Amino acid sequence: MRKLKMAAAALCCVLGAFACKSQYEVLLTSNDVDAKYEAAMNYFNNKKYQKAAQLFESMAVLTSGTSRDDTVQYYWGLSNYRNKDFYTAESNFQRFVQNFPRSPFAQDAEFYRLDCLYRATYRWELDQLPTRSCMAAIAEYMREHPENDVHRQACHHMMLDLQERLDRKDFEAGRQYYNMEDYPAARVKLRNVLKTNADNVYREDVLYYLAMSSYHYARLSVWQKQKERYLTFVDDYLNFVGEYPESHYRSELDGHYRRVQKFLGRSGVSTDDVKNN
Repeated sequence: MRKLKMAAAALCCVLGAFACKSQYEVLLTSNDVDAKYEAAMNYFNNKKYQKAAQLFESMAVLTSGTSRDDTVQYYWGLSNYRNKDFYTAESNFQRFVQNFPRSPFAQDAEFYRLDCLYRATYRWELDQLPTRSCMAAIAEYMREHPENDVHRQACHHMMLDLQERLDRKDFEAGRQYYNMEDYPAARVKLRNVLKTNADNVYREDVLYYLAMSSYHYARLSVWQKQKERYLTFVDDYLNFVGEYPESHYRSELDGHYRRVQKFLGRSGVSTDDVKNN
């Protein structure tokens, strides 16, 4: 008897599951806009975003040109966004902004599209074209909506993160030459990094590797050219300690500086004298 009851209960569960599934499938193919809309909103509010997205998509043609048109289109995109289908959501929001520029959802749709673009960018090691495109879109959004405090902080955070990737990619390109012991090329690349963007977030590291490249380039040069090239290192050293006197790189550079001073016959000059210049 107990086995029969358990079997009956299991059968009821299976039948119930099939009933729910068939009801959802019926809704997908139904032309009953009210029923589809209510079900889609219920799925969305219960965080069943994939089903919500499918229902909103299925009624998009039915509500086209009606008072529900922008709402359905917006929640279609938002359902995909919450379901982490950012590629589809970005397409949804881009189309929404083009078709409903005066909708009360328009500004939020613009922001969510930016967030989708942001999530589609790559690590610093990879192609940064999507990063630059995303930054341009964020800058345009912030220009057009300077009063929007709700999304401004998030946009600012995205911009900082994306800029850090570009800065690191530039810095790492210079450091790669240094690691390959191509010190002249490292100097050229690192100087160009600062010429292009003096506010690079890796500025301290760039200046350190610039000074180190100068030092090793001079050290490995023929004797006749060492003095001139060591003087270049001295300039780079002074620039570094002038900006970052408390840097963790300081002790290493100080050691090189003292050795260079001895080579140049100016060992009476101390690093404290240099720091105070």
